[in-house]
Order: sequence, then C-alpha cells, then structure tokens
Amino acid sequence: MKVDHAAQKKMDSLSRQGKTLCFLEVDQELIGILATSDTLRAEVPVSLRTMSTMGIKRIELLTGDNEASAREITKDLNIPFRANLLPQDKIEIVKEYQAKGHTVIMVGDGINDAPALSQANIGIAMGARGTDIAKETANIVLLRDDWKLIPQILGIAQRTMSVVKMNLVFTAVYNVVGIGLAAFGILPPVLAAALQSVPDLGLLGNSSRLLKARPVKFADKVPVKT
Repeated sequence: MKVDHAAQKKMDSLSRQGKTLCFLEVDQELIGILATSDTLRAEVPVSLRTMSTMGIKRIELLTGDNEASAREITKDLNIPFRANLLPQDKIEIVKEYQAKGHTVIMVGDGINDAPALSQANIGIAMGARGTDIAKETANIVLLRDDWKLIPQILGIAQRTMSVVKMNLVFTAVYNVVGIGLAAFGILPPVLAAALQSVPDLGLLGNSSRLLKARPVKFADKVPVKT
C-alpha cells in the first residue's frame, strides 16, 4: 500500500493518541483512514475510587491493546497498566499476585479474559455484552454493563462476612457458657435441651439483616490507590 508523507504523519499522530487505525485502499493506494478508540465509561472513575476506599490495595488495567491505547484510557484514572498482553500473559499476572498472598478479583468480558477470570480468586464477567465463555468461567456475572455494580458486590460480600463472623462468635460463646453451666450442675438437663433452639433463632435474626439493602457510598473525591 502506497502511503505519502502527509498520510504517514497523520497515521503517526493518531497512533500516539491511542487510536486503532483501519485503512481503505484502492489499487494499493491509500484513500482513507478510519481511527477508532475505546471510550471510558462515565461511572468507571468513581467506581474505582470507591473500591480503593473499601480495602482494594491495587487496581491495574490488563489489556491486549497497544500501549498508547492503554495510556489514553488510564491517564485520568491514576492506575498502572500492562498492554500488548496475550491471554496467557494475563493468567501469569494473576498468578504473580496470588503467589504474593493476594486475593485477586478479575473483571472482564471477552474471550481473552476468560482464562484469567478462571484463574482469579473471584472472576466477575460483564454479562450484558460479554462473551459466553467469559460468563461460563466467571464466579459472578453482571446482567448490566455498569461498573457501579462492582462496589455494590464488594459491599455485599463484606457485610456477609461480617455477619458470618458474628454468628460464629455468638455460637462459640453460647455453647461454651452453656456447657460450663451444665457441667457444674447449674443448668438442668431439661432446660439445657430447651435452650438449644435459642442460638438458631439468634443466627436467623442476625442473618436476616442481610435482606435489607445498604447502598454503597461512592467516594467522588478520593484518589485511587495504585
């Protein structure tokens, strides 16, 4: 394909801006250039900032796109990126973090993301436009392509773990006290048997708090941790 100096200069300029270029040629002569680029969803910055306040230690972009495209996407997010990645490269990065003792959450929607979604401790697939293989390998599938759902998931998980820990502590203390009272003859056997239903009711009551939705407070002005 024949490319004159002016066209080459334009192509170089568009490439530096992170654009993906498509060419139209007739008889091996360039007659048109189509430049496309990924658009950052409006809710992504606030969602990432919120996640950083919820205990997420590091947020990183892993992409198969070129470095210029990755830099353009992340320039306003204040997060690191790794570009030109193959599916196997993403798996190795996930394993790298896991080897350091980190719990890894992977969010993706494409065929190239599926292996890393499977390798991660928690794989989250954007399901509305995601590929079938990404949905099948992920632990969680979102029915809407909305990044604000990710902090909501983290909030639900944190509340659930808090309730589970409270239930375990309550059960342990209740049983230890009950066994101690019964062992010293303070608690009659009939009454001890009757009181066995009390912890079950307590656990049900405590767990029922999860049925009430608690919206996540989004942190609009908190910097993302990197």
